[in-house]
Amino acid sequence: MPEGPSIVILKETVQQFTGQKVIAVSGNSPIDINRLQNQKVIAFKSWGKNFLICFENFTIRIHLLLFGSYLINETKETSPRLSLSFTNGELNFYGCSIKFLEGNVNQHYDWSADVMNDSWDPKLAKKKLKAIPQQMICDALLDQDIFSGVGNIIKNEVLYKIQVHPESRTGKIPSAVLNKIINECSRYSFDFLEWKKNNELKKHWLAHTKKICLRCNLPLTKKHTGIKKRRSFFCTNCQKLY
Repeated sequence: MPEGPSIVILKETVQQFTGQKVIAVSGNSPIDINRLQNQKVIAFKSWGKNFLICFENFTIRIHLLLFGSYLINETKETSPRLSLSFTNGELNFYGCSIKFLEGNVNQHYDWSADVMNDSWDPKLAKKKLKAIPQQMICDALLDQDIFSGVGNIIKNEVLYKIQVHPESRTGKIPSAVLNKIINECSRYSFDFLEWKKNNELKKHWLAHTKKICLRCNLPLTKKHTGIKKRRSFFCTNCQKLY
């Protein structure tokens, strides 16, 4: 599943279509895609893992799910979920979820929850974490209402860097450590963005999918943790369990 930085790359890549009118639309999405015909794109936005195509009175929300993809000025042999043609090119989406959001897009999203948005509010994130003291931090970091855009890679890398065990209870983590986790979620997301653009993301992973702890030279534990049962990679020696 693409994480927030990958959706930011998509948003940046399609800016050539901003202000352009949809001259043709097709696809096998169950929504009424014909509604997009002759509509002008007002803006492209992202909120965490959601890609947003904004029109005057509504927005198309696209979520690439686990295996979704997109192509610009190219097509696959398989039918697209949604294909938008403009005078200067085309945009095709595959294997994704598509939904209409009515009215102003700002009514649908809390931009302060997006770790890569200019409105990101770490103090609000901490307040939300304080409200769920019994939740494991591995689940809390994947809560898109708190850390929109953070996915499993970012979760594993942040917890490894801050040296916190993924099964730690949020309410037991010291305030100063919690601050470090919150700030690192945003900082690492921007690093992720640059590494992804340079096709060098994986070489920077310290814990995700790794087998040996670089600090302790001991085997890393691989375990499906928390309620979400997502893969965690961590060192039981240097990542403290709170």
